[in-house]
Amino acid sequence: MDKKFERVKTIFLDYDGCLHDSVRLYLPAFEKAYAHLVDRGIAPPREWEEKEVSRWLGMSCHEMWTSFLPDLDPSVRDECMDIIKDEQKVLTGAGKAVLYPAALETLAYLKDRGYRTVFLSNCRKYYRDCHALAFGLDEYFDELACSEEYDNVPKHEMLRRIKGRYPPEMAIVGDRWHDMEAGRKNGIYTVGCAYGFARPGELDGADRIINDVRELMEIF
Repeated sequence: MDKKFERVKTIFLDYDGCLHDSVRLYLPAFEKAYAHLVDRGIAPPREWEEKEVSRWLGMSCHEMWTSFLPDLDPSVRDECMDIIKDEQKVLTGAGKAVLYPAALETLAYLKDRGYRTVFLSNCRKYYRDCHALAFGLDEYFDELACSEEYDNVPKHEMLRRIKGRYPPEMAIVGDRWHDMEAGRKNGIYTVGCAYGFARPGELDGADRIINDVRELMEIF
């Protein structure tokens, strides 16, 4: 155990880029939505690479579309969001969702050690629910919290609303700046996942950087 974290009792864990290799689902779902924009004459045909698309992973869906096409008509944006939702549900149901190696083993270890664990994601409810079903996530987490349940507020605000329900010595684990900001603004330890989808500099200042989810079993 890392001495810095020895008093921690509650661990908030991001999902995409921390436990779930989400680009495997998101790329084909995004490509399908983008093809819809091309068919509508809104966007030019082009091919997308994982690295380009992965910059949106970790964002809420509204944040993603504001970043990508801020002037897109809201009705078309909603069509695209539904396409992505439906495709990701199909792919998850078909067993295409992939967790990082030993992700569930690591979660089981944390539960067995007595930590309170909270899933904290900028995802929609359908996404949380279909992954909970696919991987039995309810077995590993005390709570599965997603941004859609909290009016898509920033992650630091979602964490602020939730943290009072848990023992106060806390840490947050994630791969994007949203997770690091949530930790800093709530005064808790931060663990940055360098194997996820962070852009350069996003994990600067984290209390610990890990290159494999299994390192959490060394920290805690």
